[in-house]
Amino acid sequence: MRVHVVSDVHGRADALADAGTGADVLLCLGDLILFMDYEDHGAGIMGGLFGPDAVGEFIRLRTARRFDEARTFSRRLWARLDGDPRAVIEREVRAQYSALFAAFPDPTYLTFGNVDQPALLREYLRPYTHLLDGAVVELGGLRFGFVGGGLQTPMNTPYEIPDDEYAAKVAAVGAVDVLCSHIPPDIPDLLYDTKAERHERGSAALLELIERTQPAYALFGHVHQPLLAETRIGRTRCANVGHFRARGLPFVLEV
Repeated sequence: MRVHVVSDVHGRADALADAGTGADVLLCLGDLILFMDYEDHGAGIMGGLFGPDAVGEFIRLRTARRFDEARTFSRRLWARLDGDPRAVIEREVRAQYSALFAAFPDPTYLTFGNVDQPALLREYLRPYTHLLDGAVVELGGLRFGFVGGGLQTPMNTPYEIPDDEYAAKVAAVGAVDVLCSHIPPDIPDLLYDTKAERHERGSAALLELIERTQPAYALFGHVHQPLLAETRIGRTRCANVGHFRARGLPFVLEV
């Protein structure tokens, strides 16, 4: 079975339309929405609303870990808009989900990223797009487990959850052949983003499950420019499937 895997799509509906070509199934490990682009400050929801200069300043504050100042700056930006900012964000998120779900091939299995909005995403599911979070599906005789979302951080992105809630989803998945998550296991070299120059949060619960059950593969995304894209934990191949927005190509798995 040939499996194509994407993560951190961040609005790339154009490339997503071809991501399943030649595959038996496409897996998507989350982060469909693009709020802002660290490379192209004019792209994404914030870039379209506030322009590249404002987004560049917001990114500068976040990169410097001046999170309180970044939140204050962001509130000032949103206060400029006519109407309820939440309604504006929902409109923009819906537009992106509509385009992205129209591009998914049949079949697609997906989970949430930390920037996704679960309630809205569910509204765009189609009969051939299967959402799993803390759940397992059998494909080609192998068990694939999915754990979505991220852990709580000062970034306060839409789908960050407490450690115990995340660990409960990991426990619900249990022993599988292929473990699929948005965030990596808690291994520093997998978590360090060389562009942002910081460690993202990884899951100790994922790491414990991998060490204990030794799936053939552990696949994840989240860290766009990782110091280390792959490693092994015992017999488990742990692989960052890549920043799909930048690469436009899926990670290919023959199982």
